[in-house]
Amino acid sequence: MALDIAPRARKVRILATIGPASRDPAMLRKLWLAGADAFRINMSHGAHAEHRTTIAAIRAMEREIGRPMTILADLQGPKLRVGEFAGGRVELKPGAKFTLDSDPAPGSARRVGLPHPEIFAAVEPGARLLLDDGKLALRVTAMRGGRIETEVEVGGPLSDHKGLNLPDVIVPLAALTEKDVSDLAFALDEGVDWVALSFVQKPEDVAEARKLIGGKAALLAKIEKPAAIARIDEILEVADAVMVARGDLGVELPPERVPPLQKQIVEKARRLGRPVVIATQMLESMIKSPTPTRAEVSDVATAVNDGADAIMLSAESAAGDWPEEAVKMMDRIAVAVEADPSHFARVHFTETRPDPTTADALADAAEEIARTVSAAAIICFTLSGSTARRVARERPSVPLL
Repeated sequence: MALDIAPRARKVRILATIGPASRDPAMLRKLWLAGADAFRINMSHGAHAEHRTTIAAIRAMEREIGRPMTILADLQGPKLRVGEFAGGRVELKPGAKFTLDSDPAPGSARRVGLPHPEIFAAVEPGARLLLDDGKLALRVTAMRGGRIETEVEVGGPLSDHKGLNLPDVIVPLAALTEKDVSDLAFALDEGVDWVALSFVQKPEDVAEARKLIGGKAALLAKIEKPAAIARIDEILEVADAVMVARGDLGVELPPERVPPLQKQIVEKARRLGRPVVIATQMLESMIKSPTPTRAEVSDVATAVNDGADAIMLSAESAAGDWPEEAVKMMDRIAVAVEADPSHFARVHFTETRPDPTTADALADAAEEIARTVSAAAIICFTLSGSTARRVARERPSVPLL
């Protein structure tokens, strides 16, 4: 039996990542009651059995509460990682020589294996290689006999299987790994609503994933590579939605470029009527602290004012000490921002371009009429949900029923 719970007091949606700190059914319920509208299953971590249990718990809660709850399966994608080190860890010194090769033997402070053979043909002298989320930086000096010879520009500790980013290179990797294909089949069998494609570089990556999905779920393209920025207009045309994934994007690009790019991507997505999610480190300090920093509050507020359709919690809700409090805080910030009388004007400064169809023309007109006559709500009759989505993307100032 559905519970009598008031509708959300805001339009922007909160996407909460589920993990060890939040997969318990009691905590899932707390997150929804705190303000979470959708749940992200990170396929990079956990086994299928764990994810199946989580999805079942969300669907059970959905039936109990009587509200639709979106589930997004986030595929890991072709993440590059170095091999292992003898002893598990080394220290790279600035100015030292360091080689990446195809030898799987444990590495040292002079070399390590790179289990991605396609990378050796793509890298050229002068390219930058970033390790461990950009904490260490190498400069390629030469390519010799299937080895990438580099000089350490920014040193530090490096341990087994740390990530590798190549900001100056279009990585010649398939959009979907074998793990992704397996995870995708599992997610579709479990009836997820959305699939997120990681490390998208070109529109063809989205097309490849869409073929495998076969219309069983909507497809979100994660924008986290410079190559994707260069082709963002084409990617927006073929994706159902996009996510500004600021983690890897901020590693491969100078950090000061990310805020203006965030605004530009949101504006482009708004014009096309594509939902856009802002993600990564939004309330990062709340992994350990019950309260956020003032800068984090401003970051969330900026995303809402920019016109984001959803804002996402990552480790804050998946592995943090305060998952419920993080959702409550994000909800409070969003409600306060949307209550600002100037918020509606800011969001509607960028108008969504209606498609040249009768349905879109009616949706656009309904929003304008509701605004002009100060209607109490827009009531939308729909079988598939398409008409409701068309009206919603016009960002009406009144509730949509």
